[in-house]
Amino acid sequence: MLHPRNCAADADDDALAVGVDLGGTKIEVSLVDRQGGVINRIRRATRADKGPDAVIEEVIACLTDPRLLKAASAPIGIGVGVAGQVDPETGLVRYAPNLRWHNVQLRERLQDRLAVPVEVLNDVQAVTYGEWIHGAGKGAKDLVCLFVGTGVGGGVVADGRLITGCSGNAGELGHLTIERSGPLCSCGNHGCLEALAGGWAIARRAKERIEGGGTAGDAIRRLAEAERAGEITAATVAKAYHQGDGLAREIMEDVGRALGAGIASIANAFNPAVLVLGGGVLDGLPELLDLAEREARARALDAASRPLRIVKAELGPDAGAVGAAARIRDRILAGTHLTPTLSAGAEREGDAG
Repeated sequence: MLHPRNCAADADDDALAVGVDLGGTKIEVSLVDRQGGVINRIRRATRADKGPDAVIEEVIACLTDPRLLKAASAPIGIGVGVAGQVDPETGLVRYAPNLRWHNVQLRERLQDRLAVPVEVLNDVQAVTYGEWIHGAGKGAKDLVCLFVGTGVGGGVVADGRLITGCSGNAGELGHLTIERSGPLCSCGNHGCLEALAGGWAIARRAKERIEGGGTAGDAIRRLAEAERAGEITAATVAKAYHQGDGLAREIMEDVGRALGAGIASIANAFNPAVLVLGGGVLDGLPELLDLAEREARARALDAASRPLRIVKAELGPDAGAVGAAARIRDRILAGTHLTPTLSAGAEREGDAG
């Protein structure tokens, strides 16, 4: 049990919260101040193969580790970002493929054990909240975050409010259909943005072209053999691009155009003031940002593209934990965080952010 501070007395600049970034391979727990600074952090392996009970015990062990708090005051709440589909009203994790979870009552179990308010949300929504409150989107009332890593995820803030959707699934921007008859996506659809620009899709396309024979992609092949025992990844393709490999350049230019088409659709649909781009693929190939922006501005409506700023994410690997901590702290201090026993209607009426 963490013994939370008195929320009514904590509407000041020293309010601390804990953010948890829960993924398929690692658990990262950070104590975060009101300015988004990470004071302490604990990392552990997720051990997803042991099942949800073991993973939750690992999370609790991190949260109760004396090294996390040290001399700091007890936190006012815990925010958890999970790579999966989350019910924002109850904190139920409906499905988390990397964790192999189905219908896990994460918020309820953490609150029962720790007696601290807990907020659970999708991991990319947590990252979006972090970039909005403390990062590249700070100060914007309308923004969209798009993160291109192994997959493609996103989050939307409209009129100063994080949009979660009726079932918590808002922001699945990686599954916008870009090409109706395009390549098969992991979701079962064809032509999704993720199937054209995600890291796994970049690697798949390079493998297919190289396995087709010929000399295309010599640099990709050499790098894969030298660094990854022959395995081709998006990082391999990015390195080959920087070495001037023709196939890598062709693939990455197509990725940039697909991203641009996706951004144009996002701009037309949501009319954000800021679009934040981040993720491992963009970290490995920052040139994609310019490629995508040119394509987006050529395709989007002028009224949507003219005021739009497209910027790179700022918070890096801390974004998920920082965003989850900021979310629970803001909900508590605004008086809008409710326990799972309260009605969904009351939560929606009181939700200011």
